[in-house]
Amino acid sequence: MFQALLRRLDPAPAPDHIEIAHAGAVFRILLRRRDGVRRLTLRVSSATGEVVMTVPPRTALATARRFAANHGDWIAARLARMPERVEFAEGALVPLRGVPHRIVRRGERGGATRLEADPSGPVISVSCGAPHVARRVREFLMAQARGDLQAAIARYTGPLGQGPARVTLRDTRSRWGSCTARGELNFSWRLILAPPLVLDYLVAHEMAHLREMNHSDRFWSLVRHLCPHVDPAEAWLKREGAGLHRYG
Repeated sequence: MFQALLRRLDPAPAPDHIEIAHAGAVFRILLRRRDGVRRLTLRVSSATGEVVMTVPPRTALATARRFAANHGDWIAARLARMPERVEFAEGALVPLRGVPHRIVRRGERGGATRLEADPSGPVISVSCGAPHVARRVREFLMAQARGDLQAAIARYTGPLGQGPARVTLRDTRSRWGSCTARGELNFSWRLILAPPLVLDYLVAHEMAHLREMNHSDRFWSLVRHLCPHVDPAEAWLKREGAGLHRYG
């Protein structure tokens, strides 16, 4: 009896998602309860395709479920517009520095992943068993990103008069790059998928934060002094950036 009383006094934690059925499909919706929020909102992440509902702290689960069900058409339409995901698999087309490359597996025996020319176009060549293709391609792309980032950092270190304390590669969803107060730079490895001017601009942007830890007019003046292609790079990221998250 004592244990039963404790269970009544200690309610189960609120679920972190709900599921609704709509037109023969089942949608999984992540729940994010936020203090200060007064109304229910829905969004579909352009990076991951996840459906996320922001919920006021006191809103009942049944109310959230009804809200989602009433917006089933909206959810379906947004998901239908999401680009198809592309796995790092044999035969897949993956952009490298903005140029589509086909993944080709040369055999089962392990060997270095490399770039090759092919009559059909440029190729990322891997030599490994089929289950290891995705890992090998990802590692290769990250190594390429690290090399391009280091080269861009070296180019800007002289004009800026200082360099970063540390550089880290990540797979961030909300930011392509960041700079800490300790002078550490973080970048998304997915920048290697974009045209080179995009990676170059992001390096200039984050390195400018080493001197100006803000987005003031003085900061932007420094960025434009360092980098001549701020506007086309920003425009490309706004137009195409979210699509880089569909690879791998």
